[in-house]
Amino acid sequence: MRNKYLEYAAAGVSDLRPYQPGKPLAELERELGIRDAIKLASNENPLGPSPAALAAIRDALLTLALYPEGSAPELRALLAYQLDLDPRQFIFGNGSDQVVEFAVRAFAGPGTEVIVSQYAFAAYAIAAQANGATLRIAPARDYGHDLDAMAGLLNAKTRLVFIANPNNPTGTHLSAEALEAFVDSVPSHALVVLDEAYLELMDTADYPDGKLWLRRFSNLIVTRTFSKAYGLAGLRCGYGIGHPDLIAVLERVRQPFNVNTLAQVAAHAALTDRAHLQATLANNRQGIVALRDGLRNLGLTILPPAGNFTAFAVPGGGQRVYDALLHRGVIIRPLTPYGMPDHLRVSVGLPVENQRFLKMLGEVL
Repeated sequence: MRNKYLEYAAAGVSDLRPYQPGKPLAELERELGIRDAIKLASNENPLGPSPAALAAIRDALLTLALYPEGSAPELRALLAYQLDLDPRQFIFGNGSDQVVEFAVRAFAGPGTEVIVSQYAFAAYAIAAQANGATLRIAPARDYGHDLDAMAGLLNAKTRLVFIANPNNPTGTHLSAEALEAFVDSVPSHALVVLDEAYLELMDTADYPDGKLWLRRFSNLIVTRTFSKAYGLAGLRCGYGIGHPDLIAVLERVRQPFNVNTLAQVAAHAALTDRAHLQATLANNRQGIVALRDGLRNLGLTILPPAGNFTAFAVPGGGQRVYDALLHRGVIIRPLTPYGMPDHLRVSVGLPVENQRFLKMLGEVL
């Protein structure tokens, strides 16, 4: 039965489908009665949060009756120092997804266009369509961003171009040379939003750091998050960096107190805990190799591993394999919502979790 309220909804909302996250462990346990399940579906940090972040959270608990400082001054100052940037270049969000929403709300709407790539992170399209902008989708090249195709969609109505590097869920990434040339070609009335959610976890020599281009390109916004390498997905804290004048416009649509106190203090502490970050990177390097080799040994074709995940193909059986793994207590991510029904994505876990996944997958296949 059609929802009667859709006819009253804002333009673009009626055609949207809600974002589909990875299945939570508690939901699997409720549905199937499975205990001791593992979740390798959402690119989370299997080591959990930094001990320093947990200590900072405990110390901040007695302040929870007070509103947080909306501008996140201490976190802002530390990031500005570590990244050698002006504090005015930062904006903070309830996850980097919210910074994406700020950009859309501030610059895109009816009569404007937003460019994304086929197979790009779904949040970009959802935000653009919900705000009434026209979505232009460039066909992918080898499951990744085709920058020539995206450049061909640029016109006077373009306000935003979203690029995820690496791309989630396909793992493809763009080299510094190609990406810099593309950003240079985008006219000043269109903003490039470069999503670097997996920056800390990238281990390839040609992976670029978008921060280095901010002085050259005033129409560039770089987004980053504490949800992946820093293990704070449950607190939702991310940020964007760009030209101070551009950030000042985004601040006009940011609601007050959008990043809670615990998220701010945990993110600040996590940035100071180099040992935990190094342990995360070491576990990730070992895990990526184990998953890559294990999937290939099973005769499967994989997409490029990136960050802390890899996608792989099971021709004609993606959903079947996903369902069978659920019944064995292993949660990974089906990519049917991205138009890739033959593909699944798996996140790096602890060594024992990676081996359990590969063993269960072998049994299913």
